[in-house]
Amino acid sequence: MSVKVLIPTPLQKLTNDQATVECKGATIAELLDDLEQNCPGIKDRLCDESGQLRRFVNFYVNSEDIRFLDGPNTTLSDGDEVSIVPAIAGG
Repeated sequence: MSVKVLIPTPLQKLTNDQATVECKGATIAELLDDLEQNCPGIKDRLCDESGQLRRFVNFYVNSEDIRFLDGPNTTLSDGDEVSIVPAIAGG
């Protein structure tokens, strides 16, 4: 099963400047493990010390926010598109 992952610009240095990468995984959690295996160091940017997804990084599966699905246990299907979107704050 292959899932397309859209990588935000600040993290592309960890993906050899690729804006998209293909990963495998039946869930977001498994996808993150595969992404880390292919792009060492990226998981530290996406997850905290306890392995939980960071609050300021949003994940979308086919434009659906995983916070309203099943979080890191959100299931993935072949051909899905996962977007990683860092939150932007300001005033």
